[in-house]
Amino acid sequence: MVLRTIKLGETDRIVTMLTRGNGKVRAVAKGIRKPGSRFGARLEPTSHVALQCYRGRELDIVTQVETIDSNRALREHYGCLTHAVSMLEAVDQVALEREPNLALYRMLASALRTLAREPSPIVSAAFFWKLLSLEGFHPMLDTCARCGRPVAEPGEPGTFVTFDLGEGGVLCADCAHGGGRRTSSEALTIVGRIVDGQVRGVLDDPPPEAVLREVERLAISALEYASDRRLRSAALL
Repeated sequence: MVLRTIKLGETDRIVTMLTRGNGKVRAVAKGIRKPGSRFGARLEPTSHVALQCYRGRELDIVTQVETIDSNRALREHYGCLTHAVSMLEAVDQVALEREPNLALYRMLASALRTLAREPSPIVSAAFFWKLLSLEGFHPMLDTCARCGRPVAEPGEPGTFVTFDLGEGGVLCADCAHGGGRRTSSEALTIVGRIVDGQVRGVLDDPPPEAVLREVERLAISALEYASDRRLRSAALL
């Protein structure tokens, strides 16, 4: 899965990819910016490819590329592209070079396919939350992350609960003084369904736009806190 590319010299590019068996790999695609390049547009971000590389000391050299799925639909719609790029950036931040992570690879491939088929911001929001869970930051939503007491009923409309990024979950009224961010019960319900594997149900019955934006903003904040890095593409969402 091609995550990003940067120019190198006058005709080459450095391509960063998440691979099935070797984790994150960076390789040079020589001559890719020349007219008539044999690699053409196959190594664009969001593309799913099969490729051969020559192992180099610091950077590999791409020797052959075949397209599995170009995910072209993602690059033809600005809304889809911004959400796809944010997912690619998040993966680039958490993936380790030469460290296989099959679950992450499969999750990204599935998310991009779903986004191309169903252009909804729910896909990227769900991806962020599932990525956090995969990295060991599974949010605590039913009990206070600090004292363990139950919090407000998750389905009660209009209820606000404090979500603390440092604690990794919601806080009860007694523990919430002086920290955290107010989060609606409706948004936390959607987060709970996402991390419990009910993304299909959320896509079929999406929440109001305001709730979806809240779920997405909270996911981005949690991801940035966990990685201690800004998600630059989030500004486009």
